[in-house]
Amino acid sequence: MRRGVRWLAVAAFFASAATPAAEKRDDVVRYFPASQVTAAFEKGAVLFDGSGGANYMIHASRREKPGLAEVHVKDADLIYVIEGSATFVTGGQVVDGKTIAADEIRGASIRDGQMQRLAKGDVIIVPKGTPHQFAETTNPFLYYVVKVR
Repeated sequence: MRRGVRWLAVAAFFASAATPAAEKRDDVVRYFPASQVTAAFEKGAVLFDGSGGANYMIHASRREKPGLAEVHVKDADLIYVIEGSATFVTGGQVVDGKTIAADEIRGASIRDGQMQRLAKGDVIIVPKGTPHQFAETTNPFLYYVVKVR
């Protein structure tokens, strides 16, 4: 788990460094002890929601089954796999897509996308606006997501 925490810290640093100093409104150091991170992975939870004007969010994500197709219009996903494996589909077109919240689209599946097998230690970056879906997963499938706006 230490390796994952180290990756998370590096990703968060680069996400915040991408914002010019004059625009930063979030200069608070945030610390998440291992017990809090472990608890977040037990159910899947948001560790940091981007409050204070930060241009990133951090999720301790957990899947026990496949998910819907997703498109984040404004957010890129930087994903680091902690445990398990998944078939991940990117690109193509979302089937039966519906807007579920501002800048968030969900759908039944992806047509004509590219399949990628993800496993422990893998990192994948999904640019904003790119359809993606966890089509198959082990139970559990644990992964950090740093969402960068």
